[in-house]
Amino acid sequence: MLRLLASVLASLFFVLGAAHAQDGSGAPSGTTGQRTSVDLLLDVIEDDAARAELVERLRGADAVPPDAPGDVIVESLSDGAAPPEDASFGRRIALVTQQAAEDVVDWGMQFWGQLTRAPEVFGGLSGGEAGVLAEALKDLALVIAGTVVVFFALRWLGKSLYASMSASARDGGVARMVVLFTTSAVIDAVIVVLAWGAGYVLATLALGEIGQIGIRQTLYLNAFLLVEMAKVAVRLVLSPSATSLRPLPIGDRAASYLSSRINLIVGVVGYGQLLVVPIINSNVSFAAGRAVSALIAVAVLGFAIWLVLRNRRSVTHWLLGDDAGPRVAAPEGTADPASVRGRRARGALAYLARHWHWPALAYLLALFVIVMLRPGDAVFQTFLASGQVLVVGLLGFAASGFISRAMVRGVSLPSRVSDRVPLLQGRLNAFVPRMLFVLRLVIFAGVVLLALNAIGLIDLRAAMISQFGLRLTGMILSVSLVLLVSFGLWLALTSWVDYRLNPGFGSVATARERTLLTLLRNAATIALVIITLMFVLAEIGLDIAPLLASAGVLGLAIGFGAQKMVQDIITGIFIQFENAMNVGDVVTVSGVTGTVERLTIRSVSLRDLHGVFHIIPFSSVDMVSNYVKDYGYFVCDMAVAYREDVDEAKQAMLDAFAELKGDPDQADGILDELEWFGVNSFGDSAVMLRARIKCVPGRQWGIGRAYNGVLKTVFDARNIEIPFPHQTIYFGETKDGRTQSVKVAMETPGAAA
Repeated sequence: MLRLLASVLASLFFVLGAAHAQDGSGAPSGTTGQRTSVDLLLDVIEDDAARAELVERLRGADAVPPDAPGDVIVESLSDGAAPPEDASFGRRIALVTQQAAEDVVDWGMQFWGQLTRAPEVFGGLSGGEAGVLAEALKDLALVIAGTVVVFFALRWLGKSLYASMSASARDGGVARMVVLFTTSAVIDAVIVVLAWGAGYVLATLALGEIGQIGIRQTLYLNAFLLVEMAKVAVRLVLSPSATSLRPLPIGDRAASYLSSRINLIVGVVGYGQLLVVPIINSNVSFAAGRAVSALIAVAVLGFAIWLVLRNRRSVTHWLLGDDAGPRVAAPEGTADPASVRGRRARGALAYLARHWHWPALAYLLALFVIVMLRPGDAVFQTFLASGQVLVVGLLGFAASGFISRAMVRGVSLPSRVSDRVPLLQGRLNAFVPRMLFVLRLVIFAGVVLLALNAIGLIDLRAAMISQFGLRLTGMILSVSLVLLVSFGLWLALTSWVDYRLNPGFGSVATARERTLLTLLRNAATIALVIITLMFVLAEIGLDIAPLLASAGVLGLAIGFGAQKMVQDIITGIFIQFENAMNVGDVVTVSGVTGTVERLTIRSVSLRDLHGVFHIIPFSSVDMVSNYVKDYGYFVCDMAVAYREDVDEAKQAMLDAFAELKGDPDQADGILDELEWFGVNSFGDSAVMLRARIKCVPGRQWGIGRAYNGVLKTVFDARNIEIPFPHQTIYFGETKDGRTQSVKVAMETPGAAA
């Protein structure tokens, strides 16, 4: 079908061309208008010869075999066109790879040609640039001297202030350190602005005519402001003179070393591109300015490569958190990063730490190639982008350092808050490190994105204002806000429950209140988790209506399939409403007696006298026996011999109870007088006397044991027998009353055997 269509189009265009040629030859000489394709088609239809020729061509196209090569028709139409869609897959792949290889070779040849011509940029140097710079420095000497003197004088005055702020940050918390860190940055920036302003005042009032300033002075002062502000950012991160305000986990010598080298690079690039190059451009030539710019860039890149190679091992040890290793340059030997990070790098991170210098060298060599191929303004733009990457990385390290310190120090609440809510600080210290870890990941991602945007690999602003970017950022902010609000509600709820259960403040919670508050906390936590999950899914963009419907169906299925669990929950609810037992009660449930340690909506957990822990589902509970409900009784069944007088034994028991009440350790647990019930039963060897003592719930067992001890002492003192089991032996007798004789042999002590 495609071949037929192509043939028809070819024939049609051929006929139209012939008709147009005939029309052009037969047209009057005065005809100058152009005819449309419709007019040409009408001419073909009206002309019998042209129409017959078109019909013959169409019949010939219909006779083309279906397996004829498709590229024959394409080549007849136009040479060099793209391969048709019905060409073989291998042919299409071959054509694409052929074109790609040719493009790569062409690009490589162009690149090599530009690289071989790169040294020509230095041909713009005429040799007179040094004299021009010397002359310019003579004109700028007073402005430079005045600005530098004011700047260093203010910096000298600020050093004592930095030292005091560092000492204050060392003794304070993270919040104070952040405030002092920001204050030191503002003071440093104000010093630069004051020195810059003093230079402008000196240039406009003391040099030349009052109120006028030369272009060279303006160039220098603007370069001074930008360069020194960049150095402020470097000092802000490294803090060479304020140890406690330094966010990076490095020592004083390392901070001083890095600060001096980075400031040197910033100064050379900044003053070179903002002051030296414009002076050379205006006084020598633009070619000389480009050459000077390239020369500055090459010198700076060479210095940076030397720094990377010299300090590669020390930086590797710092990244790995390893103190044991060779110390090559000044940065090593003073840092103690292991104490801050608390662990070594592992796996891919360790490999990257050991070979970090290769990506750094590759980046610097790429900058070198860019400088050689695109001298001039491109050099400054490249270094500006690299400076932005460096600043973003340092700020990311600074923020990460602050977060690391916060994670190490933890959250410390005031004593008045900790006393009221003792578990709040532990919960915060369990949550805050995780939140800070996520924040560190966000900072790392932000640093990477800003660095890629600085070097031009991505357009972060366009991505942020795009529909997808706005939706993504809105979703992230919404989900973060939902999670924070949910955590705040959960923290407030649990803190309120802890405060109500704290016996040191307010009214002491009863056992029922403790049980209900614990259940409330658990149920509210589950409900809050479910609601938060629904909100998060809705913010992500998922339709939660089908989820809710599915949850309803699933709940119905679970209700039918887990009837035992449903029975557990329903029975547990009624047990809680009836206040049958609470945490701390001694109960008998399903034949198990023990202390209630845990109550949920589904089961009760008991620990018996032997320490065995029992979990009993409420569906198996048919009766609850609570031994500590309101009050308890100790029932005393006292056995006395048949020969003893009951009234005497009764009086002894009353006297023993009076002695027990005199014991201060037991008196506060006795709620009423001894209840005497009298003779309860007649045993095989004793008469059972029963009495009862009403006690504070839970104290009846201890009071009973104490009463038994006193009662034993009183009975012994009054010679009242507490009998042990007696047994009468009967040998039987004959009808005439005779019994069987028993021979008893007596041994006298000391007799011979």
